[in-house]
Amino acid sequence: MSTPIDISEQNGVRYLHFGSEWIQGAMRIRRPNALELAYTREMMAPLLLMPANDWPRRILTIGVGAGSICKFIYHNMPSARLTAVEIDAKVVAVAEQYFELPPDDARFEVVIADGVHYLLDTDRQFDLILLDGFDQNARAGALDTTPFYQTCWARLSSRGLLAANLFGRSKGFRESVERLKEAFEGRAVAFPSCDSGNVVAVAARDELAPTDATEMRARAYALKEKSGLDLRPTVSRLEEAGLFAGGHFRI
Repeated sequence: MSTPIDISEQNGVRYLHFGSEWIQGAMRIRRPNALELAYTREMMAPLLLMPANDWPRRILTIGVGAGSICKFIYHNMPSARLTAVEIDAKVVAVAEQYFELPPDDARFEVVIADGVHYLLDTDRQFDLILLDGFDQNARAGALDTTPFYQTCWARLSSRGLLAANLFGRSKGFRESVERLKEAFEGRAVAFPSCDSGNVVAVAARDELAPTDATEMRARAYALKEKSGLDLRPTVSRLEEAGLFAGGHFRI
């Protein structure tokens, strides 16, 4: 697969495009390890659902793009081991050259492979799987199918969570949520749209302990103190959307 790649810069932000107007990644040049795009920040929402002391230890990302999520994890979660799967080696080369993607080491590895095939072929287990793979036409293809989501379920640990970037402008994003629910036995929820184009869905392999808004907001505050990432607005939007049924957020 060969992806057309363009890079643009505006107001101190460098953008990645796959031969179209859609933004596939971004980096604020003065803050290269921060999550510039709203949906990439929202992809970290699983961190609000688990105690931070020992989770997650093993993380898989599918789709490297500009490397924003990889860099955030690498620089802010030193106890985690991260594997990033990207189908196009050229995307990785661009991320390294223009977006400061770190080289492979004991905590971080990039695998050039089709994400579907990688998960089918591996027997590794992950605590967190992050799906953010799109082509130049903003299509996820086989990464947005019930069989693939079922494979993700099988590769998650007992406390495993999945976060998927669903392109909200697509007519099929609600169908994507239904496919996730089918694969995860109903344990999936779409977060309220974080911007005009993207919806993030989170799914759990097994039933999670319920989390109330106070606990989630405390975790968001601790995350902000540690990494600079502020997910308190996410908690507020979950409340406004009525997703704390009975006072607790459940998947």
